Amino acid sequence: MSLSVILLVLLALAVVGYVLGRSRALGSAGGDMQKLHSLPSYYGWNAALMVLIPSLLVLVVWLIVQPIVIHNQVASMISEASIEKSSLDLVMSDVKRVADGLDAAVEAGAMTADQASSIRTEFTDVRDRLGDVGVALGSDVNSETLRAAQRYREIASTGALLRLIVVVGFGLAGLAFAYMRSHRDFRARNVVERVVRWILLSAASIAILTTLGIVLSLIFNTIEFFRVYPAADFFFGLTWSPSFGGGSELGIVPLIWATLYISFIALSVAVPVGLFAAIYLSEYAGPHVRSFAKPMLEVLAGIPTIVYGLFALLTVGPLLVDAFGGGGLFGVDWMQGASSVLTAGFVMGIMLIPFVSSLSDDIINAVPQAMRDGSLGLGATHSETVKQVILPAALPGIVGAILLAASRAIGETMIVVLGAGAAARLSLNPLEAMTTVTAKIVSQLTGDADFASPEALVAFALGMTLFVVTLLLNIAALYIVRKYREQYE
Repeated sequence: MSLSVILLVLLALAVVGYVLGRSRALGSAGGDMQKLHSLPSYYGWNAALMVLIPSLLVLVVWLIVQPIVIHNQVASMISEASIEKSSLDLVMSDVKRVADGLDAAVEAGAMTADQASSIRTEFTDVRDRLGDVGVALGSDVNSETLRAAQRYREIASTGALLRLIVVVGFGLAGLAFAYMRSHRDFRARNVVERVVRWILLSAASIAILTTLGIVLSLIFNTIEFFRVYPAADFFFGLTWSPSFGGGSELGIVPLIWATLYISFIALSVAVPVGLFAAIYLSEYAGPHVRSFAKPMLEVLAGIPTIVYGLFALLTVGPLLVDAFGGGGLFGVDWMQGASSVLTAGFVMGIMLIPFVSSLSDDIINAVPQAMRDGSLGLGATHSETVKQVILPAALPGIVGAILLAASRAIGETMIVVLGAGAAARLSLNPLEAMTTVTAKIVSQLTGDADFASPEALVAFALGMTLFVVTLLLNIAALYIVRKYREQYE
């Protein structure tokens, strides 16, 4: 039985538990709510939670453990010759694909369930029947893979049935337990609020646990990388030249330089435009203009980055080539192609304008009105008040907003992949193509390279470096913003 059906069954049991728990509590009090310790709804929610929480926990554990058990049992059927010829992971991938194909063939009527499960079925017949339902098998898939796939289907089918029985059984047990406890003296409100508090705590812990998991995965793989490649060559090397056949030079300096260079150009575009837009919207624009201009400006934040990347590649890049190419406005061939640091930086700056303007607008509006009134009362003009009172007061928050935008720029991928090029070089010329840390993370993890090779593991070292840089920027920005809020709230 599918997972969605199990969830629907549990939801139905929870609804039944709510009704039964509420009605039993009211029945124990003779229908008088005043005699209950808690409101009737708390007794119902107690029963519903007792159905859902244990059964869902068991379901989550089952979904984690069952694939491991199936993998171990089916892997024992794979011969050493097949593993040496390919690898266990690739063979198991073929086994799962064939098992899914057998299920699809049974559902489409191309074969019976007995034929899909019988080890006596001819492999050529299975290949033909799977081809009828659009499942093509590679030349390295043989009868051994078919038998492993049949065993995979058998164990998975049995596991699905046991999962249904166990999970629903826990739900029914929870329903019975909650029903027995639903009487007028039971402190249902205390129990429900305690459970909800633990649920909220668990939800709040997801962000922390996710961050911890990301950091640990980066740390372990980064350590593995530095075991096979010198750390000094990585952090201080001036050449980035990966070679999956060996002899790679993996110096991060050109990538860091291009990342910071593009981010600097992006901030040079986003900070003035975004800050001036925020000053206008908060201090000079009327209500009607603000109600129209602010949402239109923030639309830029909702555009996917791949669209910005295409805009850089197809529009901004060719315009810059027309201006700085050999036949352009200046008559000098300064720009060879559409991909360049300036192309990516300019488009990324457009993308960051809403980040700077929205945060700066909120920070400027948070400056107390008394400071404006005091400045105007002393005879200062509106522009003098903005320049000498409001902006200095909002400066810490604006700096924090700029740092947050900088961390966003450093971590951008699609714009630099499409707009900046793929050349790793050290150059001051913004019209040349360069590449960044995020672009190389993508390229190093793409392809059929050995995952244990330095050329693949280097992606984790790059990610760890980028993580540390953006983390420090975010910490600095949050510290500055918090200090500002403590001063004016």
